[in-house]
Amino acid sequence: MASSTLANSLISPPLNSHSPISNRTTSVRLAFPRINRSSMVSLKTTHVVKCSGDDAATPKDETPIELRYAAYPTVLDINQIRDVLPHRFPFLLVDRVIELNPGVSAVGIKNVTINDNFFPGHFPERPIMPGVLMVEAMAQVGGLIMLTPEVGGSKDNFFFAGIDKVRFRKPVIAGDTLVMRMNLTKLQKRFGIAKMEGKAYVGGEVVCEGEFLMAMGNSDS
Repeated sequence: MASSTLANSLISPPLNSHSPISNRTTSVRLAFPRINRSSMVSLKTTHVVKCSGDDAATPKDETPIELRYAAYPTVLDINQIRDVLPHRFPFLLVDRVIELNPGVSAVGIKNVTINDNFFPGHFPERPIMPGVLMVEAMAQVGGLIMLTPEVGGSKDNFFFAGIDKVRFRKPVIAGDTLVMRMNLTKLQKRFGIAKMEGKAYVGGEVVCEGEFLMAMGNSDS
């Protein structure tokens, strides 16, 4: 009964069976409270919600990965290296020299590829560059320090006299670029003995390091 009375109170004008317009179509208006225009504007402005993803809708302008990295510089190319080092295939293990201070230091690179002749046997199921060849490649970079014409030596070969404190930190696999830095720490010209320190890197991480003792000699010795 109460709900019926409330419904009737919301209808204007009241209808009864004796009204002359009772059989006509009558528009009915519910008596809701009025909201002025200023309050409507206020409601709109106070309920605006900004999505957190709006700022991220536009992707950032990024340089494609193939354009991000510059090529290594070339101080000595492979032909110039062959003019200095006596090594040849399959034991020439330096592809490019990217820094050279004759008689002081050198940085060379070896591009390790699946076509290298040692991978079929080391190992067929997991190609890893042998540690002894990393040491050999580093020694060849060291040889470039001593044998370049700027040093003025008449001897054209060098040999291992000793290796110490060699450590292998990570495996080197096909696709890696081995970057090798060698520093001359002591040179006894009278005896043709050179002591060096070297580190090899892949992607900025040390993979091999050690101390090298090398003896210079001519092709007849």
